Amino acid sequence: MGVTRLKRKDRRNKTVSRVEVQFLKLGRNIELGSKNKMSAKGQIAKNDEILNKLAADAK
Repeated sequence: MGVTRLKRKDRRNKTVSRVEVQFLKLGRNIELGSKNKMSAKGQIAKNDEILNKLAADAK
């Protein structure tokens, strides 16, 4: 019996779910003192800083 290929929809679902899991791992709150502490120079920290600044300007 040969190896079956995933249909396009299933391949997409596999990729999307993998990306979502990665996003959730990066975005969740990380405890202080954790080895996984987010870097202050990381993209998520930069995005949060910009969003907070825009929210303050909008008020």
